[in-house]
Amino acid sequence: MCRFLVYKGRHEIRLSKLVTEPSHSILTQSYDSRLRLDNRRPVNGDGFGVGFYTDPKLGPEPCIFTSTLPAWNCENLERLASKTCSNLIFAHVRATTEGALSDNNCHPFQHQTLMWMHNGGIGGWHYIKRTLADSLADRWYLGVKGGTDSEWAFALFLDLLEKEGVDPSSDPGPEGFGQALLRRVMVKTIAKINEFIRDIPKRHNVSGVETRSLLNFAVTDGHTVICTRYISSKTDEPASLYFSSGTKWKEGKDRGHFKMERHDKGADIVLVASEPITFERREIILILFFPRHGHGLISV
Repeated sequence: MCRFLVYKGRHEIRLSKLVTEPSHSILTQSYDSRLRLDNRRPVNGDGFGVGFYTDPKLGPEPCIFTSTLPAWNCENLERLASKTCSNLIFAHVRATTEGALSDNNCHPFQHQTLMWMHNGGIGGWHYIKRTLADSLADRWYLGVKGGTDSEWAFALFLDLLEKEGVDPSSDPGPEGFGQALLRRVMVKTIAKINEFIRDIPKRHNVSGVETRSLLNFAVTDGHTVICTRYISSKTDEPASLYFSSGTKWKEGKDRGHFKMERHDKGADIVLVASEPITFERREIILILFFPRHGHGLISV
């Protein structure tokens, strides 16, 4: 099961302060993941990716770097992270469930200003893939480059965003598409996936299919970030997702030991991660999961 991290801050931060330097950084989680539901395999070595927004003068689209190398074995990641700054960063290490080992299957996925990541899997995927694909407008169907359920879920999100009367290819402007819209489309995306899964017995005349979906999604337009912690089962535990906020992300006296400082009641920095990259328990909060609704959702 993959691991991901989201950073949004009032000020830019060097990528290495999140991706490589912390003692339990996203790079460390590529070989020492401690909170996966399947803890027999603590390795997320099937590629990685980082996405970040740069100076607006270079355009509103994010820069994305992906590789099929394990994150722990990519010297270019170390070089890039130590010399790159951004105030909105996505990072992801992959443990494949669907799709071959290729750059096209590495997260984050992108369309114009939008970025998307996923940790988990879509239940009954081989039975709903064609149904989901048939529901899409041609531009989103043809835009899928890889073979992951995650990218197809992103295509569904883009299709539903367009059906809200918004062109995902347009420049959303200085305020972005808006938190309410992205949140609404995210909820509709999850609902549509569940609808496809409920129709499996009727469409395919099969039983005993694993239909449980783990849908920890993250999407951003460069301004707003929407993250979900979701499982379709009413009895099982969803994949972990943590939240932290404060005014400064700072390394302590011990190398690799970072902590979130709070100098006032403001939240200049927000971190969302599959696993904490700091072990300061007072500074991390597990995103609540509401069994009645099936999800926890955070907007920043």
